[in-house]
Amino acid sequence: MSIETLSQPAISLLGSRAMLFEAPGVLGLENQQRIWALSSQVAQWPLVAESVPGMNNLMLTFHRPPEELAPLYQALLDEWQRGEAQTLQGRVIELAVCYGGEYGPHMRDVAEHTGLSIAEIVRRHTEPLYPIYALGSHPGYCYLGGMDPALATPRRQTPELNIRGGSVSIGGVQTGVSASAGPSGWNTIGHTEFVFFDAQAQPPVMLRPGDSLRFRVEKVLS
Repeated sequence: MSIETLSQPAISLLGSRAMLFEAPGVLGLENQQRIWALSSQVAQWPLVAESVPGMNNLMLTFHRPPEELAPLYQALLDEWQRGEAQTLQGRVIELAVCYGGEYGPHMRDVAEHTGLSIAEIVRRHTEPLYPIYALGSHPGYCYLGGMDPALATPRRQTPELNIRGGSVSIGGVQTGVSASAGPSGWNTIGHTEFVFFDAQAQPPVMLRPGDSLRFRVEKVLS
């Protein structure tokens, strides 16, 4: 997965009662903090039913279709240009990960693409503290920043139809953990037993934007 950057903000309609704001600039914590701030501000607008931050973007849903779009577009742009950032104080969650072998069936593919040994991939993958930028894709899934660029590996040409929940994977310049079983085009390098989503719990989603993840080696299989 590659992240395309925009030179200017882009705003598009999602049907008649939703809108997507895409931020310019490189994906990173600084830009994401501006997305968080924008989300907090526009959530207070009377027309807005929900403000959902994504990776370098913000989706708005409305109580009713906007009567005029131009003033709404301009208000969003003006708010973004103010440049306010919001720092979210979250928790640091450590996840024990089994790397390689049956736990990471695509580890050797990542090694072949990057030219790194399995031991070096594990070392580089467990070194950063990964901020959670946004939730999405499926319940409990965390979009993370901070992966070592040396680990970047393209998505698989043929996606896997059913990977396990807890699969730790790399897709392009990002890493993530599948919160539930399902299809994926990312490269699975490990597995964790951490539960990200429990429909019976309150709240059902265990993590939130502003939290951070750290991966800890439980075992490494060749």
